[in-house]
Amino acid sequence: MDIRIYENEKIKEKLFYKEMESGLKVYFMPKEGYTKQYAIFATDYGSIDNKFIPVGEKDIIEVPEGIAHFLEHKLFEEPEENIFDKFSRLGANVNAYTNFTQTAYLFSSTENFYENLALLIEFVQHPYFTDENVEKEKGIIAQEINMYRDNPNWRVFFNCLSAMYNEHPVKIDIAGTVESIQRIDEELLYKCYNTFYNPTNMVMFIVGDLSFDEILKVVDKSERKDYKEVEKINRFFPEEPNKVKEKFIEESMMTSAPLFYIGFKDIDCKLENKERIKKDFITNFILDMLFGSSSVFYNTLYEEGLVDNSFGAYYTGKKSYGHSLITGESKAPKEVYNRIVSLIEKEETSILLEDDFNRIKKKSMGEFLMGLNSVEFIANTFISSYFDGLLLIDYLDILESITYDDIIKRFNSHFVKDNIVLSIINPLR
Repeated sequence: MDIRIYENEKIKEKLFYKEMESGLKVYFMPKEGYTKQYAIFATDYGSIDNKFIPVGEKDIIEVPEGIAHFLEHKLFEEPEENIFDKFSRLGANVNAYTNFTQTAYLFSSTENFYENLALLIEFVQHPYFTDENVEKEKGIIAQEINMYRDNPNWRVFFNCLSAMYNEHPVKIDIAGTVESIQRIDEELLYKCYNTFYNPTNMVMFIVGDLSFDEILKVVDKSERKDYKEVEKINRFFPEEPNKVKEKFIEESMMTSAPLFYIGFKDIDCKLENKERIKKDFITNFILDMLFGSSSVFYNTLYEEGLVDNSFGAYYTGKKSYGHSLITGESKAPKEVYNRIVSLIEKEETSILLEDDFNRIKKKSMGEFLMGLNSVEFIANTFISSYFDGLLLIDYLDILESITYDDIIKRFNSHFVKDNIVLSIINPLR
């Protein structure tokens, strides 16, 4: 396929694209005059992808929880030299992350970009797993799991998810459990790697003052050519009931003040691509209108001393799950919960004002345009929306298309009492 160029006159940006022979999609956004360059190599594979048919096989397998995160850790291991040291010598900072739906490897640099890009491709596409290094990693990740399990902020979040979801694996810690990672072995890691790290399931995004021709030369020279062609990865998720598992979950830990997460479970997760992204934007608009720092609700509770500036809200939605979360510290979290229940029972047009909608819409568009000055923002926003079927170049158009009627319809379908849960972590007495 020849190089394709996407252009958006409103934001004065271009996006170059080419699909390599391997099936890898490569995107590049030029930023002339910028000294910093940024690259992300990501796969459509996260912690919820535990049930699938491996490449070259016919039967469904279910792998241990936490294996995607374990695999991310293991790719940094090489038989001879530490990957971090190699990037450091080339003047780059390298990192990686695994979330519920994606795994990504990235670096930023101001020099030696093409050498760093070749190194990124090389280490992601050449896994080195042995029985010995897999066993060693189990101890390291078990320590990490225990550290997070003792973190009240982490615990109140996952308690909220476990209250919301009956079956869906989003309720499981991304790193898995100490017990689940013990079942991971070299063979399972290679099965997951060969399935989900196939170039057809991956994307590379690069931003900076660079040459796309030169980028393509490096990718073509550096990438492996021996992958099997994969048309589609068959993934399987349990049927998740609309009903929440439990309405209330409470625990005590070492914390100075009570922490809370209030969750609204989304039961409308069947939308495709841009419609799902639009729903994401709409829901976050509503949360900002109701609970943002300029909202009547927040300022009333703040003045009463019921919440502090840790109070916030956001929505996240993917192909198989979605939820709004309202979080913070409070001396009386149940009272905050009761106030929110009272708020959503009011007439929608009395709490969701059209003037507030117009202001927040303009603010969101302005923040996006400002973000286009940051290579980190550009790269991370591209990856977070790409696997949902949205190109960064179309982001502003989706924001602009949202109407006040969209806000009212979404509020009435999502913010209902049946879908709400409360998670609290109290200080130990």
